[in-house]
Amino acid sequence: MPTFNVTTHSARLGFEINDDKIMMTVVNSNDLSNANSEMKQHFQIAEVQVTGNNFHHKGVSFVDTNPGRDLNYVTHSIQDTDNGKVLTIVQEDAGKQLRVTSCFQLYDQTAVIRSWTKLENIGNQDLGIEYVSSFAMSGINQADDLDGNYSEDNQIFIPNNDWTAEAQWKQRSLKDAGLDYWVDGEKNQASTKRIGVTNNSSWSCSEYSPNGILYNTKTNQSAVWQIENNGAWHYELTDIGRGNLLAIRLSGPEELDNHWWQNLKPGNEFTTVQVAFGQLAGDYEKALQEMTKYRRLIRRENEDNKRLAVIFNDYMNGLAGDPTTAKEMPLVDAAQKVGCEYFVIDCGWYAPGYWWDSVGEWQPSEERFPGGIEKLIQYIRDKGLTPGLWLELEVVGIKSPLADKLPDDWFFMRHGKRVIDADRYHLDFTNPKVREFADSVVKRLVKQYGVGYIKMDYNITTGIGTDRNADSAGDGLLKHNRAYLKWLDDIFKRYPDLVIENCGSGGMRHDYAMLQRHSIQSMTDQTDYVRNGNIAAVGASVVAPEQCAIWSYPLQDGDDEEVIFNMVNAMLLRIHQSGYLNKVKGHRLELVAEGIKAYKTYRQKIPAGLPFWPEGLSQLDDPWFSYGFQNGKDIYLAAWRGVSDQARHTISLVKYGEISKVEQVYPRDDQNSSYEVADNALSLNFSREKMARLYHILLK
Repeated sequence: MPTFNVTTHSARLGFEINDDKIMMTVVNSNDLSNANSEMKQHFQIAEVQVTGNNFHHKGVSFVDTNPGRDLNYVTHSIQDTDNGKVLTIVQEDAGKQLRVTSCFQLYDQTAVIRSWTKLENIGNQDLGIEYVSSFAMSGINQADDLDGNYSEDNQIFIPNNDWTAEAQWKQRSLKDAGLDYWVDGEKNQASTKRIGVTNNSSWSCSEYSPNGILYNTKTNQSAVWQIENNGAWHYELTDIGRGNLLAIRLSGPEELDNHWWQNLKPGNEFTTVQVAFGQLAGDYEKALQEMTKYRRLIRRENEDNKRLAVIFNDYMNGLAGDPTTAKEMPLVDAAQKVGCEYFVIDCGWYAPGYWWDSVGEWQPSEERFPGGIEKLIQYIRDKGLTPGLWLELEVVGIKSPLADKLPDDWFFMRHGKRVIDADRYHLDFTNPKVREFADSVVKRLVKQYGVGYIKMDYNITTGIGTDRNADSAGDGLLKHNRAYLKWLDDIFKRYPDLVIENCGSGGMRHDYAMLQRHSIQSMTDQTDYVRNGNIAAVGASVVAPEQCAIWSYPLQDGDDEEVIFNMVNAMLLRIHQSGYLNKVKGHRLELVAEGIKAYKTYRQKIPAGLPFWPEGLSQLDDPWFSYGFQNGKDIYLAAWRGVSDQARHTISLVKYGEISKVEQVYPRDDQNSSYEVADNALSLNFSREKMARLYHILLK
């Protein structure tokens, strides 16, 4: 039986070819070469369902699709790249109507592999595409354990999202999730059950991050994945064959769950969204570290992720959408005094009063900024800070002067009506006139006003999509998603030094279609600083640490420990400083400055460090929690005591090496906490609730 392998320093794929069928038998540490022939017939590398074709299974999962299951191998090629290899495998259906090209990009630096699929209609009839996988694998986490009980042995980690409650990983066995193992594989067929995780609409992270982890507790194998689309997506785990194989399918939008369907005409092509998948030896933490390496590899080269500049934004526990020149100038002075490097004027700068349903023109309010907003922006520059402005370019308020002037083809439409969400219309970036308008706004901000930073917010959603010039509403949404990404690419080419923050009501769009372009992500709009710490402690699980911006917003009437807690929340990620710093006085303001000064001494280590969670991925309202990054022999560890009646707490660091020295980085002057080191563990004593500390640990 012909076989071939593709390998890099960190990744490996293996395939067998038999009777014109190609089977994926090896993904890194998951080697299924010894599986029997009956199992291997389910090792197909792509799933495609064409309208009118017979499904080969019961239920609604996307295994044994047609013609996906029955595709015939044609050829493959391997291309060397600067940091790995790209494998392409071509298959065709028996009727020579459809050509399917599966693409795999392997890297030297990580075990995570990028995957996508291209369809070509090579026949003479239209083909209705209901589903196509970006990645398909059977036998996930089953190396050396093909006869094991995958249902009980595997734990699935799913990152749940809610507005102000992002990246809340929930862990349970596949059995507890409802997927049972068929004990007698000789007599039983696969079940109709699937564990499906789906996101609809244009907030790609409204309910879940587009990620997942599967950990085999018996074999210490992990699989990790992410889907890179700034809109709808779907993934599922199910059993296949006689119920003894565990299968995973990753995709962008599809018809059953996302209202996506495309009519592929003769001669036309369709390419799926890209996804990432890795198999490796190790636990969830090792899997997330490999994904962190991958996220850094695919990201646009930029200076912001090297400098990690400190950003002040006037919104949170501050002006909250009510900026004026008079209010901003004292904040600029305070931000400059504590060491911030950017100053961002948040929402409200374009309207004198209530503005939510009237946005769209993005012209400065004369009432708010007498003499023009340029005067305030120059004041920011004169203080040595880079100025920034807030935008929400994809929307037009229903009461905006533009709303009645613009034709319907500028907007998302369904059934002949404009889509309205939260008193706004949604612009359709497939229309070149929309992109020209967006270009003109950004050009004015950069060239006329002189901003070097844009906070690009996104506070509404589209529903299932738009049916204008589309085969389905989901097709219209995907076309818009891709047009917006292309527009972003053009903007960054035009203004390579411009920093554009990705914000979607906080973290509702933190996918890596967006974040391979944007250098910085607003992770959450959580206003409770203790819960903000819970989210900060897990932010790096879904976003690379140097891209993950967390608010630090000291209260006007707080105390020292509240300021310290706020600062520690952001000090191992990106600092989004906020609050009324001009009203935070005395020692509390000195603590803000001390935190920023300390951050600048080690921030250059964050982009090369790997995140770790010595006590697991924290949840909202955990009484104690911790997060850190490791860069060689340097460990920086944040520890938080939330609402807890336990003053003492021990964090084991045995897993990471032998401790040589521990130093408290922040705060320097400390009367309320102490620590001891014994048996490679850090024993903490925090004298009261709602305290946080930051440590530097040197390993031998």
